[in-house]
Amino acid sequence: MVCRGLLLGLALLMLVAAAVGATELTVSPSDSVQASRIRAVNLDRLNADLERVGLELPPRIAVTLIADGDPGARQVPDWIAGLALEPSDIVIFPDRVLAFPYDSLESVLRHEVTHLALSAHADGGTLPRWFHEGVAMSVDRQWGVTGQLRLLVEMIGDPGTADLSRLFASRSPEGSAQAYGLSAALIADVQRRAGANAPGAIAARVAAGVPFAQAFQRETGVSPDDAARRAWASYRRWTTWVSIVTGQSAVWGLMLALALAAFVVRARKRARRRRLWDEEEIGKLPSE
Repeated sequence: MVCRGLLLGLALLMLVAAAVGATELTVSPSDSVQASRIRAVNLDRLNADLERVGLELPPRIAVTLIADGDPGARQVPDWIAGLALEPSDIVIFPDRVLAFPYDSLESVLRHEVTHLALSAHADGGTLPRWFHEGVAMSVDRQWGVTGQLRLLVEMIGDPGTADLSRLFASRSPEGSAQAYGLSAALIADVQRRAGANAPGAIAARVAAGVPFAQAFQRETGVSPDDAARRAWASYRRWTTWVSIVTGQSAVWGLMLALALAAFVVRARKRARRRRLWDEEEIGKLPSE
């Protein structure tokens, strides 16, 4: 009897823990294809990706979908696909999804949820925009070869973190895209040197009242600007090594060819996704 009671007690505790750990996800309006796709996102996988960087999934996520024809959409620059509004709200503009740095509706959700998780971990403490965006991109997608090649062009002039902030503040698609790429590369380099969970550890120090720059240095051993210079130097060494083997003109020719190939692949993916979305919407229409 004692053993049976103990087993029942453990089972109850497991059920309670599961209920406490569950994230409540709501989508409004709820009857569209886009809403169904949002609800189908694997939250367990997203939580695992957040835990990798030292964060956790918020207990509640409320997503609002706004079409470009809505008056509320006109108040937001047309290159912004999603907004995270602390502590639990996310606004997504589905018609704008396939623009850098996003490649799908699911990508926007993962990106914006990371913003909510990071803000919650910092407990209201101030985190710079470049840190927010770099961490969000590290969760949303890995920093691959295409991103590194893009970085080699974007880091001309040895930009510091203040330059990243100015690029984000420019409110131009080009400046924003450059800032996203540089921020992602910087955070990727920080994680490579200080550990994948460094972003969460930095945010936790900020939550404890430590200013961001100090929190960053305590976790990484360098200031944010020194981290940026170190990251650019690392990528430049890779470029120099390749140029010695192949010649400088060949390096830039290869970069342009890869950039063109990446553009073509992305364009085809966008067209295919748009076609699938259109077919799904047509399938929902009532037959005559």
